[in-house]
Amino acid sequence: MAQVNSLFVCLGNICRSPTAEGVFRKLVRHAGLAGAIMADSAGTSAWHIGNPPDPRAQSAAGRRGVNLSDLCARQAKPQDFDRFRYILAMDRRNYRDLSAIAPQGQEDRFHMLLSFAPGLSETEVPDPYYGGDNGFEKILDMIDLASRGLLAQIRDRDLSSA
Repeated sequence: MAQVNSLFVCLGNICRSPTAEGVFRKLVRHAGLAGAIMADSAGTSAWHIGNPPDPRAQSAAGRRGVNLSDLCARQAKPQDFDRFRYILAMDRRNYRDLSAIAPQGQEDRFHMLLSFAPGLSETEVPDPYYGGDNGFEKILDMIDLASRGLLAQIRDRDLSSA
């Protein structure tokens, strides 16, 4: 069975995308698919390369049993489109930035993360960086729902045909 790789992308790779990586890794592990599905995260900017996730993101995730302490910010690059089957943008700006670096013919690899959470009215995961702690809890709920939908799609479309 071929491994299915997923990359979660936000602006700085210190709040939303590492949170999504951690939530998704936990879901994958609990589903017994850790050998079949890999998750990573990146930012479209270079502002925080090498930094750990925001302490507020780590704290909120930790309260839900999601450990982000081993993550380190990096910037998305064109080579990611060869390595990852799913590249998931947190908002429209990240989606546009990914479009700008996507090699021709690889556009089918990136999606809006919340497109995997059809029950939500929102289409973008808001950036909690400048808000209060409530924002981190809200994005965890959104990310969890979308991650469950993504995992279901990978099981149905990618792993069942392997």
